[in-house]
Amino acid sequence: MAKETDKDVKKSQVEEVNPEVIEDEDADSPWYYFYSQGCGWCKRSEPIVDELNKNRAEGEQILKLDLADPDNRALNEELKAEYGVQCGTPWFINEATGKGICGFREKDIIQKWLDGEEIPAPPRPKGPIPKLPLLEAPEKEVNKWKKDYEKWLKDNEHLPDNQKKSVDDMLAMPRPKTEPPTPPRPNMSDEELDKWAIEYDEWAKVNNHLPNLQPSKVILQRIKGQPQQGAPAPAVDNTKLNTMDAKIQALEVKIDKIMNHFGVK
Repeated sequence: MAKETDKDVKKSQVEEVNPEVIEDEDADSPWYYFYSQGCGWCKRSEPIVDELNKNRAEGEQILKLDLADPDNRALNEELKAEYGVQCGTPWFINEATGKGICGFREKDIIQKWLDGEEIPAPPRPKGPIPKLPLLEAPEKEVNKWKKDYEKWLKDNEHLPDNQKKSVDDMLAMPRPKTEPPTPPRPNMSDEELDKWAIEYDEWAKVNNHLPNLQPSKVILQRIKGQPQQGAPAPAVDNTKLNTMDAKIQALEVKIDKIMNHFGVK
């Protein structure tokens, strides 16, 4: 065995304390984007993620992870526990540093996150926005809503203008004429789902002025594709393995680059 030289020792010591080495390791770690089906803010985030990925090297892609996949949900929960984060979707997180973004943000903000900057959380509203009255609601009900909404605006003066709308702008938004049926649940029987579909189709016919109404068949296909609530957990605990799934995607890209460099097919 070759004897370790003073030069080797010094090189090892430099690598241990050299911050650039640590930064390079963090730079190689993956960036995750967790999303869920039916999430409106995720639909707005999707083209931004795709555009940013076009300008990044293959090993530095933002990995898009659908929470409908059990492995992605396991990774999502583990990262939340590790970094003490509570967030729905969309959620951007750097697995190595814990730096992330909760909720939709514009392209320039996500780019700053990719550059390693800390992204402060946007100001949060105090209380939910009062529910808009139905399109054909009586004037008394509309006036009550106006009073409640004006109070909400006063309580939330700290919010930026792009998170607030005037009373007139809110009332000009598309509103249903009648209350929609209660959303279906994955544990409903086929008979219950068929009954819901009939109620929904009748409601959609009355409210066909609303944009982006989906047919009942599309909604039911998405519901039936979701895992059943209360389903038994797998017998084998694969939590540790699930954590590695997204990492492997990034590692495979790096291995391919190394093999191509040495001419290995």
